[in-house]
Amino acid sequence: MRYSAHNQIFNKIIKNKRGKLFFPTDFSDIGSADAIRSSLYRLERDHVLERLAHGIYLYPKIDPVFGSLYPSTEEIAESIARRDHARIIPTGSAALHKLRLTTQVPMNVTYLTDGAPRKIKIGKQRITFKPTTAKKLATKGKISTLVIQALSELGQKNVDSQVLDRLKLVLKNEDNRNIEHDAKLAPAWIAVILNELSKSIENDKLA
Repeated sequence: MRYSAHNQIFNKIIKNKRGKLFFPTDFSDIGSADAIRSSLYRLERDHVLERLAHGIYLYPKIDPVFGSLYPSTEEIAESIARRDHARIIPTGSAALHKLRLTTQVPMNVTYLTDGAPRKIKIGKQRITFKPTTAKKLATKGKISTLVIQALSELGQKNVDSQVLDRLKLVLKNEDNRNIEHDAKLAPAWIAVILNELSKSIENDKLA
Protein backbone atom coordinates (compact mmCIF):
# COMPACT_ATOMS: atom_id res chain seq x y z
CA MET A 1 0.00 0.00 0.00
CA ARG A 2 1.45 3.35 -1.04
CA TYR A 3 1.18 6.10 1.53
CA SER A 4 -0.18 9.48 0.49
CA ALA A 5 2.23 12.39 0.14
CA HIS A 6 0.88 13.80 3.40
CA ASN A 7 1.58 10.59 5.33
CA GLN A 8 5.05 10.33 3.84
CA ILE A 9 5.84 13.91 4.85
CA PHE A 10 4.45 13.33 8.34
CA ASN A 11 6.50 10.14 8.78
CA LYS A 12 9.65 11.84 7.52
CA ILE A 13 9.22 14.62 10.07
CA ILE A 14 8.54 12.49 13.14
CA LYS A 15 11.56 10.28 12.45
CA ASN A 16 13.70 13.30 13.38
CA LYS A 17 14.50 14.71 16.79
CA ARG A 18 12.38 17.61 17.93
CA GLY A 19 13.95 20.99 17.32
CA LYS A 20 14.70 20.30 13.67
CA LEU A 21 13.90 22.87 11.01
CA PHE A 22 12.22 21.91 7.76
CA PHE A 23 11.81 23.59 4.38
CA PRO A 24 9.43 22.66 1.56
CA THR A 25 12.43 21.54 -0.51
CA ASP A 26 13.11 18.82 2.06
CA PHE A 27 10.10 16.99 0.66
CA SER A 28 10.57 17.61 -3.06
CA ASP A 29 11.11 13.88 -3.64
CA ILE A 30 7.70 13.06 -2.17
CA GLY A 31 5.17 15.12 -4.10
CA SER A 32 4.34 18.21 -6.09
CA ALA A 33 4.81 21.73 -4.74
CA ASP A 34 1.04 22.01 -4.20
CA ALA A 35 0.88 18.69 -2.32
CA ILE A 36 3.81 19.71 -0.10
CA ARG A 37 2.32 23.12 0.60
CA SER A 38 -1.04 21.57 1.50
CA SER A 39 0.55 18.99 3.77
CA LEU A 40 2.68 21.54 5.62
CA TYR A 41 -0.41 23.69 6.13
CA ARG A 42 -2.26 20.70 7.64
CA LEU A 43 0.67 19.81 9.88
CA GLU A 44 0.84 23.40 11.10
CA ARG A 45 -2.91 23.41 11.73
CA ASP A 46 -2.61 20.14 13.67
CA HIS A 47 0.25 21.58 15.78
CA VAL A 48 2.81 19.07 14.52
CA LEU A 49 4.86 21.88 12.98
CA GLU A 50 5.21 25.57 13.72
CA ARG A 51 5.71 28.03 10.90
CA LEU A 52 8.52 30.39 11.89
CA ALA A 53 8.56 32.40 8.67
CA HIS A 54 7.63 31.95 5.04
CA GLY A 55 8.94 28.53 4.00
CA ILE A 56 10.54 27.75 7.39
CA TYR A 57 8.92 25.20 9.70
CA LEU A 58 9.92 23.86 13.10
CA TYR A 59 9.25 20.44 14.61
CA PRO A 60 9.32 21.96 18.09
CA LYS A 61 10.74 20.73 21.34
CA ILE A 62 8.03 21.03 23.98
CA ASP A 63 8.80 22.11 27.52
CA PRO A 64 6.05 21.29 30.06
CA VAL A 65 6.32 24.79 31.54
CA PHE A 66 7.44 27.07 28.71
CA GLY A 67 5.84 25.29 25.76
CA SER A 68 7.63 25.32 22.40
CA LEU A 69 11.38 25.92 22.52
CA TYR A 70 12.72 27.82 19.54
CA PRO A 71 16.13 27.58 17.86
CA SER A 72 18.54 30.50 17.96
CA THR A 73 18.89 32.86 15.03
CA GLU A 74 22.31 31.27 14.44
CA GLU A 75 20.79 27.80 14.12
CA ILE A 76 18.15 29.11 11.74
CA ALA A 77 20.73 30.98 9.63
CA GLU A 78 23.00 27.93 9.44
CA SER A 79 20.07 25.71 8.41
CA ILE A 80 19.16 28.12 5.61
CA ALA A 81 22.79 28.23 4.48
CA ARG A 82 22.97 24.43 4.36
CA ARG A 83 19.77 24.31 2.33
CA ASP A 84 21.11 26.89 -0.12
CA HIS A 85 24.64 25.41 -0.17
CA ALA A 86 25.89 28.88 0.75
CA ARG A 87 28.64 30.13 3.03
CA ILE A 88 27.80 32.63 5.76
CA ILE A 89 29.77 34.75 8.22
CA PRO A 90 28.14 36.47 11.21
CA THR A 91 28.93 40.17 11.39
CA GLY A 92 28.51 43.10 13.75
CA SER A 93 26.73 42.49 17.03
CA ALA A 94 26.37 38.78 16.27
CA ALA A 95 30.15 38.37 16.06
CA LEU A 96 30.63 40.39 19.25
CA HIS A 97 28.09 38.27 21.11
CA LYS A 98 29.52 34.98 19.85
CA LEU A 99 32.98 36.02 21.11
CA ARG A 100 31.43 37.19 24.40
CA LEU A 101 32.56 40.75 23.88
CA THR A 102 29.00 41.75 24.69
CA THR A 103 26.26 40.10 26.73
CA GLN A 104 23.49 41.77 24.74
CA VAL A 105 21.66 39.30 22.51
CA PRO A 106 21.27 40.93 19.08
CA MET A 107 17.73 41.19 17.72
CA ASN A 108 18.86 42.01 14.20
CA VAL A 109 21.58 39.76 12.84
CA THR A 110 23.42 40.19 9.54
CA TYR A 111 25.38 37.47 7.77
CA LEU A 112 27.72 37.93 4.83
CA THR A 113 27.01 35.28 2.22
CA ASP A 114 27.74 34.05 -1.28
CA GLY A 115 24.09 33.02 -1.52
CA ALA A 116 20.99 34.99 -2.38
CA PRO A 117 20.21 38.21 -0.48
CA ARG A 118 17.20 37.87 1.80
CA LYS A 119 15.62 39.19 4.98
CA ILE A 120 13.73 36.93 7.35
CA LYS A 121 11.61 38.03 10.29
CA ILE A 122 11.06 35.52 13.07
CA GLY A 123 9.04 37.00 15.90
CA LYS A 124 10.84 40.17 16.94
CA GLN A 125 14.13 39.04 15.41
CA ARG A 126 15.42 39.72 11.92
CA ILE A 127 18.03 37.81 9.96
CA THR A 128 19.61 39.50 6.96
CA PHE A 129 21.77 37.72 4.39
CA LYS A 130 24.01 40.23 2.66
CA PRO A 131 26.00 39.24 -0.44
CA THR A 132 29.71 39.98 -0.22
CA THR A 133 32.96 39.54 -2.12
CA ALA A 134 34.78 36.23 -2.44
CA LYS A 135 37.72 37.77 -0.55
CA LYS A 136 35.68 38.29 2.62
CA LEU A 137 34.55 34.67 2.51
CA ALA A 138 38.03 33.31 1.83
CA THR A 139 39.09 33.24 5.49
CA LYS A 140 39.89 29.79 6.89
CA GLY A 141 39.61 30.03 10.66
CA LYS A 142 36.19 30.00 12.25
CA ILE A 143 37.45 31.97 15.26
CA SER A 144 39.79 34.32 13.40
CA THR A 145 36.97 35.10 10.96
CA LEU A 146 34.73 36.09 13.88
CA VAL A 147 37.53 38.21 15.34
CA ILE A 148 37.89 40.14 12.09
CA GLN A 149 34.17 40.86 12.00
CA ALA A 150 34.06 41.81 15.69
CA LEU A 151 36.97 44.22 15.34
CA SER A 152 35.38 45.75 12.24
CA GLU A 153 32.23 46.37 14.28
CA LEU A 154 34.11 47.87 17.24
CA GLY A 155 36.37 50.15 15.22
CA GLN A 156 40.06 50.75 15.89
CA LYS A 157 39.50 53.45 18.53
CA ASN A 158 37.40 51.14 20.70
CA VAL A 159 39.89 48.30 20.96
CA ASP A 160 41.28 48.38 24.50
CA SER A 161 43.34 45.98 26.61
CA GLN A 162 40.24 44.18 27.84
CA VAL A 163 39.14 43.45 24.28
CA LEU A 164 42.64 42.29 23.32
CA ASP A 165 42.84 39.98 26.34
CA ARG A 166 39.52 38.38 25.38
CA LEU A 167 40.53 37.97 21.75
CA LYS A 168 43.84 36.42 22.74
CA LEU A 169 42.01 33.94 24.93
CA VAL A 170 39.66 32.79 22.15
CA LEU A 171 42.38 32.78 19.50
CA LYS A 172 44.32 30.22 21.54
CA ASN A 173 41.78 27.74 20.17
CA GLU A 174 42.53 28.69 16.56
CA ASP A 175 45.20 27.15 14.36
CA ASN A 176 47.98 29.72 14.11
CA ARG A 177 48.26 29.07 10.38
CA ASN A 178 44.65 30.15 9.99
CA ILE A 179 45.30 33.35 11.94
CA GLU A 180 48.26 34.20 9.69
CA HIS A 181 46.27 33.40 6.56
CA ASP A 182 43.22 35.40 7.61
CA ALA A 183 45.29 38.40 8.71
CA LYS A 184 46.35 38.85 5.08
CA LEU A 185 42.68 39.24 4.09
CA ALA A 186 41.78 41.68 6.87
CA PRO A 187 42.01 45.49 6.87
CA ALA A 188 45.54 46.66 7.70
CA TRP A 189 44.87 47.70 11.31
CA ILE A 190 43.10 44.42 12.07
CA ALA A 191 45.95 42.48 10.44
CA VAL A 192 48.38 44.16 12.83
CA ILE A 193 46.28 43.11 15.84
CA LEU A 194 45.91 39.52 14.61
CA ASN A 195 49.64 39.16 13.96
CA GLU A 196 50.55 40.63 17.34
CA LEU A 197 48.10 38.33 19.14
CA SER A 198 49.39 35.36 17.16
CA LYS A 199 52.98 36.11 18.18
CA SER A 200 51.95 36.60 21.80
CA ILE A 201 50.17 33.23 21.83
CA GLU A 202 53.20 31.51 20.32
CA ASN A 203 55.54 33.15 22.84
CA ASP A 204 53.35 31.95 25.69
CA LYS A 205 53.65 28.40 24.39
CA LEU A 206 57.43 28.64 24.33
CA ALA A 207 57.72 30.21 27.78
